[in-house]
Amino acid sequence: MPDRPNQRTGSKRKVTPEPHHAKHSAGRVVVISGPSGVGKSSICKQLVNRLRDCYLSVSVTTRSKGLNEINGRDYRFVSKQEFARQRDASGLLEYAEVFGNLYGTPKADVEQALKAGKTVILEIDVEGAKQIKAKYPDAKMIFILPPSQRELWQRMNLRAREDAGTAERRLDSADDEIAAAWQYYNHMVINDDLQQAVAEAAQIIQTNQRR
Repeated sequence: MPDRPNQRTGSKRKVTPEPHHAKHSAGRVVVISGPSGVGKSSICKQLVNRLRDCYLSVSVTTRSKGLNEINGRDYRFVSKQEFARQRDASGLLEYAEVFGNLYGTPKADVEQALKAGKTVILEIDVEGAKQIKAKYPDAKMIFILPPSQRELWQRMNLRAREDAGTAERRLDSADDEIAAAWQYYNHMVINDDLQQAVAEAAQIIQTNQRR
């Protein structure tokens, strides 16, 4: 990508699942995760443009908006008070704290898209994905892997969106995320070539749609 900054990566976080009982719907849930800098946002964006009837969920966050970020496209930037209001009103499918900032998946938009028969793509981290899987057991779980740790480091340096300390913490958490992914994800895609990775992810999703 550089990644479109819908990155919610980091293993050192407090996760509080929102109680929810998923109802049967015509649509499907696809979770796409991966270490920060792996390119998952670029993959998600291209998937929505490539596939029919897809909806890419936009997370809410309390962190500050980046220079090139657009509210409503990259994230929905809200105050801590607004985040708490949505959380307390059961408006989030999952929410968590990542390196001091709060992130969550809005419930209403996801449920509306599912009822409309759309494939809903959630670009979230491993901990959030586990919560979504518990609510939507049929969710397709796709984890994006870097070709190597060195390549991941280079991509994060090129992105230059975060301070060095945060970037280093995210890189340190990548090994833990990848180890956890082998337990919870049924599809792994290596993003060595972006177009090939998009094609592989699209095939996974389309196979799921035909079942």
